[in-house]
Amino acid sequence: MIGMNIMTLRKAHNLTQEELAEQLLVSRQTLAKWERGEGEPDISSCKRMAEIFQVSLDDLVNFKEEDEEIKIGVPPKGKYFFGSVTVGERGQIVIPQKARKVFHIEPGDQILVFGDEERGMGLMPKQGLLEVFNMMWSDKKDKKSK
Repeated sequence: MIGMNIMTLRKAHNLTQEELAEQLLVSRQTLAKWERGEGEPDISSCKRMAEIFQVSLDDLVNFKEEDEEIKIGVPPKGKYFFGSVTVGERGQIVIPQKARKVFHIEPGDQILVFGDEERGMGLMPKQGLLEVFNMMWSDKKDKKSK
């Protein structure tokens, strides 16, 4: 996985093997071996690449396309693509386990569904939206008191 991820990220950032190798203080041949899967970078090189590409170290090392039909590559740090889900007969969907884990979604939690006809749909835990409204509300109060 890491070799393919390095190559994909390097190309997405319009870097040659030579340019990336220079930033990592390794030879172009070493980088080429990593990309071919003939060797693996040490942890300090991995950390540096994660910084250069602005991805998580875990995604740099382990990212694998969940949905083979949609190729998005390694996502930026803090961004996710959890794959696709199938809508059931009554409109139900199953939120992927990784998404539930990342966003701490438990059985019984309420999820808000919102949408824009041009941009699509979104989901958000109800508590998250309440926190945003509370922050906005407190900002307005602060501005009025000044």
